[in-house]
Amino acid sequence: MNGRTVKRYREGNITAAFGADLLLQGTTAIPNLLLRLYRHLDINDEEMILLIQLLRLQVEEKNLFPSASTLAACTAQDVTRVQQNLNRLIEKEVLAVTQYYDESKDQILSGYDFEPLLEKLSEIWASIRVKEIERTRSLLEKRPLETKAQEFALLIRAFEQEFGRPVSPMEVEQIRQWTEELDPTLVLEALRRAVLMGKHNFKYIDSIILEWKKNNLRTVEEINAYDAQFKKRRSGKQPPSKVDERKKALLKTLYLS
Repeated sequence: MNGRTVKRYREGNITAAFGADLLLQGTTAIPNLLLRLYRHLDINDEEMILLIQLLRLQVEEKNLFPSASTLAACTAQDVTRVQQNLNRLIEKEVLAVTQYYDESKDQILSGYDFEPLLEKLSEIWASIRVKEIERTRSLLEKRPLETKAQEFALLIRAFEQEFGRPVSPMEVEQIRQWTEELDPTLVLEALRRAVLMGKHNFKYIDSIILEWKKNNLRTVEEINAYDAQFKKRRSGKQPPSKVDERKKALLKTLYLS
């Protein structure tokens, strides 16, 4: 008899045994955004199952680079089909193969990398968010007779959708202050730009609005024209001299050495 301890269950108590094993086996977290938006990434159902199994194998078994046969054993796909789907995911730049350092073994190992997937997912997410903000702005622009309270409610809703939470009383007052100084559509434009830059905080939005106020920009058209002039001025600057380039190259060499 070996030394392994086995819990005894009441006869026929399969549910309890299953529940205990369910907890012991652990879980693999799959982001809801990925499950909801994977079709926008041109990922089919077979490829999505592979991604889920790759995540599970990394979390549960610490297997960074499972073979096609390993993946075939936990899907309804044969080895050939698994390899084809893996190749497609890499071609679509959803999945990549990279090098990992195993500190416990002091080894460099190959493994699948999910960073490209997350980058593409974040782009889709930002695109959807921006469209929602633009729809709200369109509603505000098309309803000139809308009461201030209704306009403000639309604006608050846009911020809450973007931040994924109710805004605090202090944040409500901050938004109210912005709308007293600028048209609500410009506040939404500032929110849209913050989303595109991945800056989900009021301080960044406030810096955008302050820049517009400082330059007396009162419409989206004026802001776009100002941006175009700014880019034109920047593009007209003299290119760095060869001496500057040599200095940069030298600093880079010293930094990397």
